[in-house]
Amino acid sequence: MRIVKKLDIYILKNFITLFLGTFCISLFAVMMQFLWKFMDELVGKGLGYDVIAKFFFYAAETLVPIALPLAILLASLISFGNLGERLELLAIKAAGISLWRTMRPLLIVMMMLAGVSFYFQDVVTPNAENQILLFRYSIMQKSPEVDIPEGVFYDGISGINLYVKQKNKETGMLYDVVIYNMRDGIDNVHIVLSDSARLESSADKQFLLLHLYSGEQFENLRSSALLTKNVPYRRETFVRQDLLIDFDTNLNMADNETFSGAAKTKKMDRLLSDIDSLQQDADSLGRNYYQDMKRGVLYVYRMDEVDKIDSIKASGAYQAVDIDTLFAHMKTSEQMAIVRAAINRVQQQQMDVEFKTGIMNAQDTEIRNHQMKFWEKITLALTCLVFFFIGAPLGAIIRKGGLGLPVVVAVVIFIAYYIINIGGQKMAKVGTVPVVVGMWMSTVILAPIGAFLTIKSNNDSVVFNIDSYKAFFNHLLGIRQKRHISRKEVIIYDPDYDSVSLRLQSLAEAANAYRRKWKPWLLLRILKETIWYHADPQLQTICNEIEGCVEELSNSKNRHILAHLNRMPIIHQEPRFHNRLRRELRTTVSTCNDLLTEIRQMQSAQ
Repeated sequence: MRIVKKLDIYILKNFITLFLGTFCISLFAVMMQFLWKFMDELVGKGLGYDVIAKFFFYAAETLVPIALPLAILLASLISFGNLGERLELLAIKAAGISLWRTMRPLLIVMMMLAGVSFYFQDVVTPNAENQILLFRYSIMQKSPEVDIPEGVFYDGISGINLYVKQKNKETGMLYDVVIYNMRDGIDNVHIVLSDSARLESSADKQFLLLHLYSGEQFENLRSSALLTKNVPYRRETFVRQDLLIDFDTNLNMADNETFSGAAKTKKMDRLLSDIDSLQQDADSLGRNYYQDMKRGVLYVYRMDEVDKIDSIKASGAYQAVDIDTLFAHMKTSEQMAIVRAAINRVQQQQMDVEFKTGIMNAQDTEIRNHQMKFWEKITLALTCLVFFFIGAPLGAIIRKGGLGLPVVVAVVIFIAYYIINIGGQKMAKVGTVPVVVGMWMSTVILAPIGAFLTIKSNNDSVVFNIDSYKAFFNHLLGIRQKRHISRKEVIIYDPDYDSVSLRLQSLAEAANAYRRKWKPWLLLRILKETIWYHADPQLQTICNEIEGCVEELSNSKNRHILAHLNRMPIIHQEPRFHNRLRRELRTTVSTCNDLLTEIRQMQSAQ
């Protein structure tokens, strides 16, 4: 028991040291991906170091649950790979300690890390996501000159539409500028055309100063211009003109409640309550829309109304009218008016249905987003355990430590997990599959793989023996195997050449007799033995005798005898290789004769 405790401490110490390093590497990798994603929103905004540091700090908090599974997978692969490479794992198993018992102290650590992941997702990440959204929204309102695109109208400045044909990012100059200034109302639009311009912020960050060069300005003189035929306006040509625009370019953080309704900014208890509220709202809205449709063009008669119409018909007060005949006796103008009215009514109803369908789809999407965030907090925490049960057995199997092969294997596994997870999330988001199925897809697929690897590695199964797979495919494809017998450095006993000679003579006679007995042209026999295959005892005896002679003569010091042994074939016993079997039996006979000749010469020389 004391040894086991020391072993637990040793394994924990090695794993935790590796985990801290791999976690830093994993967090840095996902941070780089985050940086490239939002690089355009940060560069050129004039942000201070404190603002950027806060932004990346909140980003790191959101990325910790993603970096944890990758760090666990990589650390478990490397740690158990090191144990296998240094033969420590072999010594542990030789002492009677199973792999499962070796993993047990780390399993407790994995449960703790899964709890840390869940805590971050439920407590830390919602606030961090909210802060990131606030930062991004506030940064977008700062220094709009950087965001002005080329070739399209930009409306990021309130009351002004700005068109820039070309922009020089190095000098900050804007070329072929068109400005629609609607701050005085739509009736009195100021239009400015300029060959070039430059936009900058004022010293107090409260205004935008637009320097215009070589252009013209057009301005309406009356606000009632739309009610008159002749609209007086003023045209002005300028060499340089400065336009002052009220715009606060300081980084003013938005209110914390601005994005509080987003699913990613909510905890699990609030997600559950909001999912229930959203479902009730969607059901209520759907019932209201259904009632509106019943009262609209697509009116659905109730059963009592149908009975009332039938009673009127039965009393004779109702006279049937042929609609087609009535429509045919109308004037052409009346017919066209009726058709247009019907078309307009159907189009209005279609637009109404499309509008309500869009609202209902938006409601369903919002519900699915909340459900996805709820299940993501659970599945991402369980991924820590799943990756441990994949990484630890694989490390014990490949027996390679360091940052070489384990990193490659970890990256391949994580990419497979990422593809499955993203695919499940996309299908759940669009409603192709239920949200529970989409969010649990990666866990359900990878968990059995982890259990299979753990069981097979714990039992030292040959399922991971590469030589067994190689032999299987060689046998399946009929690939010829060759012997590689070389002279031994130490020979405990020499072969008994007299007994071996008798065995070789008997083997040559048996192989020759079996070769003559085999008739491959008998198609029915070949087909029968191929479908209902069973081992031939006579052929099996020949194969065993070949291996016995080879094993006996492999202790010989004579290089000619060893060369003849390498020519001895490894016989395929299946009927589908009948032609090869005949050739191999013929080679066996000739090799036995050559060996007998070489043995006689060696004995006569002595």
